[in-house]
Amino acid sequence: MPLRLDIKRKLAQRSERVKSADLHPTEPWILSSLYSGSVCIWNYQTQTMVKSFEVTELPVRSAKFIARKQWVVAGADDMFIRVYNYNTMDKVKVFEAHTDYIRCVAVHPTQPFVLSSSDDMLIKLWDWDKGWACTHIFEGHSHYVMQVTFNPKDTNTFASASLDRTIKIWSIGSPDPNFTLDGHSKGVNCVDYFTGGDRPFLITGSDDQTAKVWDYQTKSCVQTLEGHAHNVSAVCFHPELPIIITGSEDGTVRLWHSTTYRLENTLNYGLERVWALGYMKGSRR
Repeated sequence: MPLRLDIKRKLAQRSERVKSADLHPTEPWILSSLYSGSVCIWNYQTQTMVKSFEVTELPVRSAKFIARKQWVVAGADDMFIRVYNYNTMDKVKVFEAHTDYIRCVAVHPTQPFVLSSSDDMLIKLWDWDKGWACTHIFEGHSHYVMQVTFNPKDTNTFASASLDRTIKIWSIGSPDPNFTLDGHSKGVNCVDYFTGGDRPFLITGSDDQTAKVWDYQTKSCVQTLEGHAHNVSAVCFHPELPIIITGSEDGTVRLWHSTTYRLENTLNYGLERVWALGYMKGSRR
């Protein structure tokens, strides 16, 4: 019996391209960052826009909720990170973070840390309890660092995906990578950790049109998911359902079974290029 996923809500606003999406852990909100330089919060139950922040005139490639502080953190092509209080709309902090476009920001689940990655090939760790000081710089990639994400099972470690074709695993306290996963034939755009169950898995998506599942304990590729007709630009393991979700510049979202790796469904809603995916823990969304 193939898995069925239906589109529950379609939020439509003609806008510049959406570069990232994040779901609030308790409110029915989607945070989207736009190529036009703004960040929007949508209520997906009422299908209305809750807030909109004019961040900069350049693309905002990544924005995340920091729900425990009622903040939004955004990284943009002007090389600045900006933090807003999403209730008052006040700016909390603005600082120059990198020397090139910021591709990704990631929030530590419990510590006062934000990771950022950039086209300057660096990853930086920022501590908001220390006035947003940069406490660590992680060097090792030889091309743009497209995404960083904390390991939910070991939050002292994180993974990075780069156009140098590699994925690197790091520890917060060490400037050098713990190890490198090498197997994609083109740049790697995205990475996510498996959250449900105890398998030590990562998924990555690449310009080689594949997604790969990796075992980060044995440091080996477990499975290659083939079928997209263009770059794979977004990947995630669903936190509750046994599915892997991949999005591509071919305009489709594909759903794969996370243990058999069978393609279960292809969603094609006349989407143009798919750049971002988000999910909610504790839900089937």
